[in-house]
Amino acid sequence: MIRSVVKGVGTSLPRRIMKNSEFETLVDTTDEWIVQRTGITQRHIAGDDESTASLGEAAARAALDAAGLTPADIDLIVLATSTPNNTFPATAVEIQNRLGITHGFAFDLQAVCSGFVYAITTADLHLRGGMAKRALVIGSETFSRILDWTDRTTCVLFGDGAGAVVLEAEEGTGALTDQGIIAASLRSDGSHKQKLYVDGGPSTTGKVGVLRMEGKEVFKHAVGMITDVIEETFRQGEITADQLDWFVPHQANRRIIEASAKKLGIPMEKVVVTVDLHGNTSAASVPLALASAVADGRIKKGDLVLLEAMGGGFTWGAVLLRW
Repeated sequence: MIRSVVKGVGTSLPRRIMKNSEFETLVDTTDEWIVQRTGITQRHIAGDDESTASLGEAAARAALDAAGLTPADIDLIVLATSTPNNTFPATAVEIQNRLGITHGFAFDLQAVCSGFVYAITTADLHLRGGMAKRALVIGSETFSRILDWTDRTTCVLFGDGAGAVVLEAEEGTGALTDQGIIAASLRSDGSHKQKLYVDGGPSTTGKVGVLRMEGKEVFKHAVGMITDVIEETFRQGEITADQLDWFVPHQANRRIIEASAKKLGIPMEKVVVTVDLHGNTSAASVPLALASAVADGRIKKGDLVLLEAMGGGFTWGAVLLRW
């Protein structure tokens, strides 16, 4: 059996850090309110010389360095983003060019906050199908470009950043002890569009638009949807929650993370939380959290790791892998 094994992880964050206190001069809110409701204390905001492509390139280079590989070793790039540099071409192709890669193929994938989970699953299918040997899977976002900075219910939640992993196809036995992606489950339901969306687009308004969200509705659906898809992934992998070493959820809101972990019976000591430092970075949030736990030594070779995310659409999914 072919397994897609993570060979390296990398991140890139904009230089500017925006603390909660800055919002007190922009909208009617306080640091205390933001922390209490979301768990966020700060986020990174892209400067004029930083973009989804530049952040994605930097994260990709860091992941390649960690894997001991070069851009020439990569034959597939899947970029998860909702904030591309251009309507077209795909920002993945721009990153491919920045890396000096002229072979293989690259494309963008749009599933909002679930984007990285969708992207790593898609790359896994290409690797196992023999269409590529090594892939860069990147989540890169500049959500600060699509925020309504007068809407206190949304502008405090999001940040910018990028994270990436290098995947390599390797022969395995098919056992649970094999390194690599073991199981995955993806879902979507377009009937929830109005709960979280951007009110613009090339085919409708001809403008980019800004993010709109019904926060209470998103929270109401999040925990149930997340646990449902995770339980399906557990079923596929033939494991139970207590066998997990680490749970790396989408970093949208600490209360959602805690409620999901509790419902699944996963102790918070096994949950990776970075929402306090990054805010919600959409498709970048899972790889940023993953890289944080790898960098500080929490996630080690042989650990059983669960990735999970939910985003606008709604889209949601989970991936189980052996580190």
